[in-house]
Order: sequence, then structure tokens, then C-alpha cells
Amino acid sequence: MLLGKDAVRSELQAAGRYMMEHGLAWGNAGNISARTGEDRYLITASGTFLGELGDDDFAECTFGGLSFPQGRKASKEMPMHRAVYERRPEIGAVLHASPFYSTMFACSNEELPADLFVETMYYLERVERVPYCHPGSEELGAAVREKAGRANVLLLENHGVLVYDTNIREARMALQTLEMACRMLVTAKSAGVPLAKLPEQTVQHFLNHAGYKPRREWKA
Repeated sequence: MLLGKDAVRSELQAAGRYMMEHGLAWGNAGNISARTGEDRYLITASGTFLGELGDDDFAECTFGGLSFPQGRKASKEMPMHRAVYERRPEIGAVLHASPFYSTMFACSNEELPADLFVETMYYLERVERVPYCHPGSEELGAAVREKAGRANVLLLENHGVLVYDTNIREARMALQTLEMACRMLVTAKSAGVPLAKLPEQTVQHFLNHAGYKPRREWKA
């Protein structure tokens, strides 16, 4: 069930603070949104600081791109948020940020495995790369739309990351899991510690039978 606009705003403010306090966002980089209706969503306004979001630091947008009431201008990254909501009607929240280790992976050709531990098996089940497009461009929105049905985490090459899930809490957990996994991989590689991946059969058994989370349904 969708929350009212005031409740969504409050949860987004809390998510912004959490992201800043836990190294998942920095400066005024990043933008976050959550669905407020079947055809609309609340997104941070242009130039906002995620750690200090006020009540007027949001714009409510329709899928057509219009914001209402007139006031703050929506983040320029609105096209990729809109693309996810239109492509994945079950998605309730979208988080875009540039965490240090995750962005390092987005700027590299390194593989990001999902078969390391429980949280990666679920939250990083499918990760896709999106070729570089200028931030805020319709081209980036189209590139995200193409990959959104095939993954729940997108590495935006030479830009940052985009994660989305059924609600703000789950999306936040996915973002934190992504950053933790990337940090673990970089640290292990630097220390010369080989990581043992789980067998594919074990991963699939977990996803289908462990009861940790309902299995995701993929449409592409």
C-alpha cells in the first residue's frame, strides 16, 4: 500500500540523513525518490543536500515529467527515476548516489559478484552496467529504461549507481549492501586475500527456498 505524500517525504528525509551519515552520499551529489501514486512520485529538488532535506526540498512529478504544485525544480536526474517507475510498476523507491567504493566499480571493468554472502545473494542478485551518458540527459533515462527490467542494481559507468526496490527501506539496504560488497572486494584484493564464492547451485537454492525474501520476478 502506498504511503501518503507527507509520510513519503519524512521517509526520504530519513533516508537522506542515513546515506550521508553512513558514507553512501557526499556533498550535494545524489538524488532520491519514492512513489506517491500509480502515476507520480516525490523526488529531491535540484541542488539539495541529502543530509539536510527540508519539507520544501522536494518536487512531486507525474510520469509525464510535470511537477506540481509549481515551486522547486525537480532534480535534473528525473529522467532515470521516471524510467524505473514506468518500467517496473512494483518499484516504490529509487536511490541514486556516488558512494566511494561502488563508484570505483562503476568506473572500472571489475566484476561485481553476487555469490559472496547472504545479503549479496538477495540484494545484488542482478547487477547491470549502463554505458556513460551525461547526467540528467534523456539519453541516460533511455539507457536506464533498457536495463531496469533486468536488474535491481545499475552501475552507471563513470558516474555512480542506481538502486531501486519495493520501498525506501529495501532500496537503502540494497545500496548499503552494494557499497559493503565493493569495499570488501577492494580490501581483499589489496590484501591479497582470495574470496571464496558460493556455488551457483547453492545461490539458486537460497533464492528459491531459503525464505529469506520472496523471489524477485524478472520481466526481461
